[in-house]
Amino acid sequence: MKNLLLTTILLAFTLFGCKQTKQNHVFENKDKTISLTFNLDKNQRPFYTISHKNNTILDTSYLGIDRNDSNFYSNLSVLNVSEAKTITDQYSLFHGKQKEIIYEAQQYTISLKNEDNKKLNIIFNLSDDGVAFRYEFPETSDSIFKIKDEKTTFNFNKNTKSFLQPMSKAKTGWEHTNPSYEEHYDMEIPVNKPSSIKEGWVFPALFNTNQTWIAITETGLNSNYCGSRLQYNNTDEALKITFPQKEEIFTDSALNPESKTPWLTPWRVIAIGDLKTITESTLGTDLADKAINMDTSFIKSGLASWSWALLKDDSVNYDTTKQFIDYASTMHWSYCLIDVNWDTTIGNEKMKALADYAKTKDVKLIVWYNSSGDWNTTPYHPKSKLLTHEDRVREFKRMNDLGISGVKIDFFGGDGQSMIAYYHNILKDAADYKLLVNFHGATLPRGWHRTYPHLMTVEAIKGQEFITFFQDIADLQPSHCATLPFTRNLFDPMDFTPMVLDSIPGIERKTTKTFELALPVLFLSGIQHIAETPTGMYKQPDFILDYLKEIPTNWDQSKFITGYPSKDVIIARRQENTWFIVGINGENKPKELQLDLSFIKDKDGYIITDKNETFDKSMINSKNLTTIKLQPNGGFVAKF
Repeated sequence: MKNLLLTTILLAFTLFGCKQTKQNHVFENKDKTISLTFNLDKNQRPFYTISHKNNTILDTSYLGIDRNDSNFYSNLSVLNVSEAKTITDQYSLFHGKQKEIIYEAQQYTISLKNEDNKKLNIIFNLSDDGVAFRYEFPETSDSIFKIKDEKTTFNFNKNTKSFLQPMSKAKTGWEHTNPSYEEHYDMEIPVNKPSSIKEGWVFPALFNTNQTWIAITETGLNSNYCGSRLQYNNTDEALKITFPQKEEIFTDSALNPESKTPWLTPWRVIAIGDLKTITESTLGTDLADKAINMDTSFIKSGLASWSWALLKDDSVNYDTTKQFIDYASTMHWSYCLIDVNWDTTIGNEKMKALADYAKTKDVKLIVWYNSSGDWNTTPYHPKSKLLTHEDRVREFKRMNDLGISGVKIDFFGGDGQSMIAYYHNILKDAADYKLLVNFHGATLPRGWHRTYPHLMTVEAIKGQEFITFFQDIADLQPSHCATLPFTRNLFDPMDFTPMVLDSIPGIERKTTKTFELALPVLFLSGIQHIAETPTGMYKQPDFILDYLKEIPTNWDQSKFITGYPSKDVIIARRQENTWFIVGINGENKPKELQLDLSFIKDKDGYIITDKNETFDKSMINSKNLTTIKLQPNGGFVAKF
């Protein structure tokens, strides 16, 4: 009897102990609308679930790291779970959807150890608009550790609708320039549908589940990690973080993450709420690294003229460039971009003359570079001039001597850690020489414009350039553009190079004039490179030119009015006391949309709409603009 009693007590103690080590840890945001539950499964694998307003939006989703020296994804034990810690941050952006931003979140840290007694922390931030988490290796070592795999998953229910852009196959496409984040989105697809390219999906990824919208991305990506993407994992039955293809590297350099410790990984960001919450969220910069210590006096956002968009290679010459400088000056735009092969078609001496001339017109010049070493076969130049620190110092000093204000750098090679380090190295060196930066043929910038305020914009989208080459891409422009404010342009600047008001050589444009007119405000970019030529622009009514002379690119506030990805979108943006309201119809049918502009509070202004294949302008008071009729593939702009 005594032995039976002892056995019973020991069994009860064991069960009690197991229950204690297996207990759920529930974390909440400040207003308790979002909760995250953390636990270990039967194999001691860490996992989480997320609920929004008591609805489960992410079910059992796994966490962990597979490092070359040790397993940090199973057979783990919990050392400590911190109490909630309120995190606050306040910062300013030089361009974007909002200028002054305050971030607040409840932070929780789970401290774990593995079978080798090595430690891993998982840090969770829960804010009013979402969840973010990252991994930390807290122990100090000068040894280089390598991550083989990240086990992070996102487990949506099977009824979830997804809006996803496929990752392209590396070293395919024109002159082997992929991947460049330049595929069309797949709309409203199941989460378990594989990409047709079979390389997963890029960030940001958008989902609609249980009447909740979710956008997933990453930020805080430093030189000690690779860029990642999502791939559906059949074993876990969930979307999983995956690493780049083997080709996505700077010559013979690192692909997957490697670093000394302590080591922090990028933030995994999950914006949560309705479409208004998602589109107004700033999580992509809230969790990015703070701005580096640099002189920011030279940073100014604005619009730019650009000859290559419609006139292509032959336009990159002295005379045409001078015309585009005059064009920018007439339109009160700050910049003129000079594209490929300028080093031979114009040359240093005439470039200096153009820069001096532009200065008399209050216009600054941006010039194009090919980033490439051996990762593609692009012929355009100047090429291979930026590969080392010494190369960049020599070239950037030369730009200063010529009077150049910025560089557009093209044709990068993917998301391997060494290629991500290349981006960071360029940005650091450009800061020393007070050069603005625009990356093309590039990766998603992942909050870098906060860290490097002189990073003005990044392409990473199938933009206007593709529309000028291919009719099938022009045919998809309306729905594509109506998707971008909810996806690619959600957190990061996007160089779509918008707006053709007249015509595209050899292409039938599918959008109306006012659809095009709306894009420079709808899309966010520190420098908005305008595709329209002087000839096409000067055909437009004077009131259109006047409107385009006063478009900001650094917004104090943005508000989502209405919309649905791929179908339509209306957004309001404010600079100081002036509101711009713009909208586009992504469908080839007329529609009438409701507007609530009560936040503007009885201001007089005007509205420009489509009429008989041209524009119609009328005066209006904001309180009377409660509905808007949009033509098929049409748009509108209003200013109060």
